[in-house]
Amino acid sequence: MGIGIGIDTGGTYTDAVAYDFDTRRVLASAKALTTRADLSVGIGKALDALPPEHLRAAEMISLSTTLATNACVEDKGGRARLLFIGAQSWIVSRYGAEYGLPADGEIFHVEAKTATDGEIVVKPDWSDLKALGPAWIRDACGAGIVDVDAMDNGGALEREAREIVSGAWNVPVVCGHELFSDLNSLRRGSSVLLNARLVPLITEFLHATRSSLAMRQVAAPVVIMRSDGSLMSERFAVQRPVETLVCGPAASVMGGLALSGENESIVVDMGGTTTDIAVVSGGLPRHAEEGVDVGKWKTFVKGLAVRSFGLGGDSAVRVDGSGRMKLEPNRLLPLCVAAATWPSVTPRLAGLVRARPGGHPLGLHELFCPVKDISSSSAYTETEKAFCRALENGPLLFAEAAEAAGKSPYNLDVHRLEEEGVVIRSGLTPTDIMHLRGDFRRFDAEAAALGARFVAACLQMTPEELQAAVYEAVERKLYHAVVSVLLADQHPALSRHPGLTGLEALVDTSWDMARHGKGRDLMGFRFETPAALVGIGAPTHLFLPAVADALGTRCVVPEHAEVANALGAIVGSIRVTRRVEIKPQYSVEGISGFVVFGESGVVRTMDQQSAIQAATRAAREAAAAEAVRRGAHGDVTVTSDVHVSMPRTSNGAEVLVGIRVEATAIGKAAT
Repeated sequence: MGIGIGIDTGGTYTDAVAYDFDTRRVLASAKALTTRADLSVGIGKALDALPPEHLRAAEMISLSTTLATNACVEDKGGRARLLFIGAQSWIVSRYGAEYGLPADGEIFHVEAKTATDGEIVVKPDWSDLKALGPAWIRDACGAGIVDVDAMDNGGALEREAREIVSGAWNVPVVCGHELFSDLNSLRRGSSVLLNARLVPLITEFLHATRSSLAMRQVAAPVVIMRSDGSLMSERFAVQRPVETLVCGPAASVMGGLALSGENESIVVDMGGTTTDIAVVSGGLPRHAEEGVDVGKWKTFVKGLAVRSFGLGGDSAVRVDGSGRMKLEPNRLLPLCVAAATWPSVTPRLAGLVRARPGGHPLGLHELFCPVKDISSSSAYTETEKAFCRALENGPLLFAEAAEAAGKSPYNLDVHRLEEEGVVIRSGLTPTDIMHLRGDFRRFDAEAAALGARFVAACLQMTPEELQAAVYEAVERKLYHAVVSVLLADQHPALSRHPGLTGLEALVDTSWDMARHGKGRDLMGFRFETPAALVGIGAPTHLFLPAVADALGTRCVVPEHAEVANALGAIVGSIRVTRRVEIKPQYSVEGISGFVVFGESGVVRTMDQQSAIQAATRAAREAAAAEAVRRGAHGDVTVTSDVHVSMPRTSNGAEVLVGIRVEATAIGKAAT
């Protein structure tokens, strides 16, 4: 197949690799800072660091990103609308928020009802939609349509509604039955609405990638990783961006597995913002059972079971109210990075340390840095705009920023500007400490040293003691994260038990026992695992060995671990699974027939074998067609299995409840 280029756009770094498909070897790799104001800049810098001959020879470009994940966590995205068919509005109003749905007044309801045999018994009246639709759809970037009974009627009513909405108002529309066949209509509604909200975000990301490639005269086809570790085409991703929900963490798992070859392992990916952890057993990553949940959104997106923790190289090192050091999940721009970007940062920090050699618990060493220009936006107040204008010449220290806003440092509040990415705060992070220890020296170590000196003075310790304390805190938090994932995987009831409030303290004690020999006088215990810890991501090799030692196992940090996400994006294939359900129809005399619920409609047969044949044909055709829609080229391999559900009654008799046929299609993403 030749050479492929993998690109991963994360919250902190954008990584790129050149990969030889024939030899399965990484030819070159590169990293660049992610440029949030214009993603194409960071993508371009990563591409420029690869040998140009590899770019010219590329036959496929594969992407992964955390953009969709971050948008869900931050509750961001485009304006979208949801049309609900056959739902009882009081149920949506009462329970919808649990799944991420908006207030019921923002959802358009249409009455309808389909029987379990597929017959539509209450047909929808579309007159209200046609009359009131313009006000409902106004300013929307897309719409989702969900019918409660879509699985019984093959999505017939959803298709009718799509004809009306897309024909009358010319907005992108996705129907629930096109995305998921699962039964919980509230979770389906959440998934479809989220898909519509993510369309502009993924469109912007793909446009940034395409423009970066075009500037370098690279015309290879582009694919993107899905949340389950498989691939889909660029065109398909624009239609179904919800499928990228956790594609960044999925890429890290696939990359870690490809690099290490460890079939029984815990893949630990530590980046700048988060640490993603997944369990691999028998060479296969665990999958989320119901669907992926991110932020307030509960979805039916089929993805790998990856847990994300707020722990990374850019985590905030601060002083808590009792004068102790704390490592927070908040992401800060490291002082060393800020100083490399704005040369005024280092002299400002030096002046602060001279003026306050004893430190200050308020964190006066932190700075506010500009990210986006909001001068022409009507979404912000004049006070917020004035604050941003004060940053036009570069970052301001905490007290300087408060003065610019006309506030005391004790009541300065620019939370919304930080939350929406207009400004970013810079402060002391583990990345800064890495510079002081010589483990990472890419940016301005002098600014890192000044920040560490200020924070150490606040804690009444030496800078060297602070460095050791920060590394220990990262290792401890990483240990907690790995143990919690193992507990959830091996003992889910234990990890969820509401009465075990001391479980976290128990894990903390086990770390002290394993690493420091504390608390062994009367009782000793430790958590252990035979699975290897596979470390990927730039800083993981510094902290994971201590965690592996505490768990009595091996730490494996493979070559190219720092760009495993980008590699994971390029080594995947297009893989599609489709399910078709068969329901027996009972009469007083027993089974009177079977109903096959395929994507193209309902089929009725008199005997079980004919039903299985029809379901198998429907599932295989649907899986193969979906693989082609996702971008599969050439031969597509399709396999199928039949699963019969026949539980026993209290008297020992077997009763046929249903039959499920699953077909899986696998194909290459490009030729």
